Amino acid sequence: MNITTLSSREFNQSASEAKKAANKGPVFITDRGEPAHVLINIDTYKKLTGSHQKIADLLAMPGTLDDDFIRPAYSICHKQRT
Repeated sequence: MNITTLSSREFNQSASEAKKAANKGPVFITDRGEPAHVLINIDTYKKLTGSHQKIADLLAMPGTLDDDFIRPAYSICHKQRT
């Protein structure tokens, strides 16, 4: 899985590239160097939300999300805040 990080400016200038990147993995969009948004493709969204569950409920349940998504996402957010 590829993880892409773009600034808000980069995202605004190349939204089509960001959409292509989202097909390969999450795209983190930053504001002033801090993660602000995540762009994912619809299949990943459906996987995360399952049968109309709230994403907060999924995050609270152990073992329901793929480690390939959560751990890399956490490490990217954590690195940028330090």
